[in-house]
Amino acid sequence: MTGRRWLRRLGRFLLWTACLWFVGTTLFVLALRWINPTTSAVMIEDRITASIERDARFKYRYWWTSLANISPHMRVAVIASEDQKFPYHWGFDFDQIQTAIDEADDGRRQRGASTISQQVAKNLFLWQGHNFLRKGIEAYFTLLIEWLWPKERILEVYLNIAEFGRGVYGVGAASQFYYHMPAARLNRYQAALFAAVLPSPRRFRIEAPSNYVLRRRDFIADQMEGLGGPSYLLELRNPHPEQLAQIKKRHR
Repeated sequence: MTGRRWLRRLGRFLLWTACLWFVGTTLFVLALRWINPTTSAVMIEDRITASIERDARFKYRYWWTSLANISPHMRVAVIASEDQKFPYHWGFDFDQIQTAIDEADDGRRQRGASTISQQVAKNLFLWQGHNFLRKGIEAYFTLLIEWLWPKERILEVYLNIAEFGRGVYGVGAASQFYYHMPAARLNRYQAALFAAVLPSPRRFRIEAPSNYVLRRRDFIADQMEGLGGPSYLLELRNPHPEQLAQIKKRHR
């Protein structure tokens, strides 16, 4: 009897914990639909690491830039580079996930399969690393973000918390640091170069791009044009199945 009572109490405790977690995280993510984050989990971790290691070269650069003050070229560049199905999916690109699994099984170099929504979830809320617990929490926050935020807000947060070099976070800070101008003035090739370093912003350098980065920049610029350029941003509000069919055909 005592054992059963203990199990019932444990069950109630776990149920209440799960309910509080769901309500708390839902309200928090919902608030961020309108409240601009002043930092992210990745930024906090990087600053702590730099402080512990006494890295004198680390300088924290970050400030918020609204989507209206970010060049349309920059908005299209990250979609063309990172997630061309962004207007259409609910947080996960299962075709890319399957492709990544197949390439790993074949022993080929693995590609990233994270959508923009997933990257927002892990950069904003989670610690760095790779394990099943982290991936599970990432998936949970990805679903919350897709449920509670419009696509424009997801893209806006992504562009403001993405890392563009050691200590440089967000396209507003990056544009001033590398080009000495506001993010609204970025042209197609400058935006494509920013997008080209996103897979590994500490390995690839905007100020001294390698031949690989330059080739990737040119490829992204071509993809931007193929999507329709800034006019593609209309898809964030009114996605058309015909456009998705064209994107799928391009990836075959």
